[in-house]
Amino acid sequence: MATKPVAADTGFELVAPAARGRPRAGAWTTLARFCRKKPLGAAGGAFTLLLVLTAVFAGPLATHDPIATDAANTLARPSGEHWLGSDHLGRDIYSRIVHGTRVSLMVGVLSTLLGSVFGGLIGLLSAYFGGKTDLITQRVLDILQGLPLLVLALVMSAALGPAIHNVVIAISIPILPRAARVIRASVLSIREMQYIEAARALGLRHLRIAFRHVLPNTVGPFIVLTTAQLGSAILVEAALSFLGLGVPEPYPSWGRMLSVSAAEYAQKAPHLVLFPGIAISLAVFGTNLLGDALRDTLDPRLRGA
Repeated sequence: MATKPVAADTGFELVAPAARGRPRAGAWTTLARFCRKKPLGAAGGAFTLLLVLTAVFAGPLATHDPIATDAANTLARPSGEHWLGSDHLGRDIYSRIVHGTRVSLMVGVLSTLLGSVFGGLIGLLSAYFGGKTDLITQRVLDILQGLPLLVLALVMSAALGPAIHNVVIAISIPILPRAARVIRASVLSIREMQYIEAARALGLRHLRIAFRHVLPNTVGPFIVLTTAQLGSAILVEAALSFLGLGVPEPYPSWGRMLSVSAAEYAQKAPHLVLFPGIAISLAVFGTNLLGDALRDTLDPRLRGA
């Protein structure tokens, strides 16, 4: 009697074939090799780590309450009492920059992760299923990506209003199409590999294949993407706060510090503009250096270039 073949879950896990040959290096060995081959990337990573530690320990590092005013010490120059001076309300600039690190890094990380995760999921499903799903999705992403990141963030922030969670959403929207493009390109090459074809032949469901066998192999591009976009997110947050559409008072923000002091007090007290500007520049420069180094290391197309 003839029997029909039945596709069943065999209980075996399908994984990408492991690389053969040399044994996998340990974490410290890999880190040392990265620092030796990419010294600028290592410097960027060290500065990014310094930003993270500053944000975590902002309370103990600050010498004053960042929102406390002192009418007797307005526009004070750098001194032993106020290391980087004080602003027009007598608030300590050093303490505001330290606490502003927490705000800028939190907004930058959350918006980058939000845009990258949702964009990555869109790119994954679009590339895996293809056809009309991919066509329609790509046209929508074309429209979003056609607008400059800052312009789109400005529109979203103006529509949502000045609040930290609204700023995170406003910055994440422009990141979404870029993340979708990167992950889609990676999935298009992965979905044709032999172990993916074997999973289809075993009758595994499409969503299981996409999320359990394709998605884990996009971790490298995802790390590169999030690191590269972090600097842009910090810069856009500073721009939105400078224009009054970003993080509202009383939260200290680097961009708002520039906005308050740039026009009226720049000539009288240049330190009000100088130190927040240096903080923004170093944060963006450090994360960009790290992102470029990770891209060269994790992207096989650029290895050895």
